[in-house]
Amino acid sequence: MGIYAQRPGRRAGQLLGDTVVVLWVLAWALVGVVVDQAVGVLAEPARQTARTAAELAANLQDAAAQASRVPGVGDDLRRPFDSASGTLGTLISAADRQAGTIENLAVVAGWLTFLIPVSVLLLLWLPRRVRFYRQARAAQRFLDSGADLDLFALRALAHQPLHLLGRISEDPVAAWRAGDRAVVDRLADLELRSAGLRMPVDTRAELRDRAEPGRERVDPP
Repeated sequence: MGIYAQRPGRRAGQLLGDTVVVLWVLAWALVGVVVDQAVGVLAEPARQTARTAAELAANLQDAAAQASRVPGVGDDLRRPFDSASGTLGTLISAADRQAGTIENLAVVAGWLTFLIPVSVLLLLWLPRRVRFYRQARAAQRFLDSGADLDLFALRALAHQPLHLLGRISEDPVAAWRAGDRAVVDRLADLELRSAGLRMPVDTRAELRDRAEPGRERVDPP
């Protein structure tokens, strides 16, 4: 038993749903990247300020070095340059911190933009897919073991909507109790259909024969 139904219609619906989920995830991943980049652009002015201040600080350091070479007054001349360079160092650190904060915010915003809608969809889609797989796998194990279809007929009586049961028999419970093979098989087929499974080959042939009494039965090879 795979992760998809054996019935073509149910399988097509599952494939369509899975494709939509994949496209949804890819679309929001792209949106998350765009948001990350868009918010990250806001950090560029702070980065530019830090680069400009660093270049200016380097120039002031060179000027201080040149001023210190003046005999007698070199130390006094370089003091203002050192002070200005220290002030620029503080500005550089503040600009780098601001840019780092904005970049971190951009990453968080990008991930949240991706995770929130994807998580909502997965919470709706994944439990249904897992539930289908578990139910279909369990049902297939019963079929593979040759279990009687009465079990699936009984589950149909307990789980299937009344209007569907009424199409099979006016009193499906009485027919099941009486062992009416035609009703039991149709009930089992109804339950297996909801699990995305096919009836065993022999039983499907019998159902066709009952539906078309004049049709000659040809067993599958």
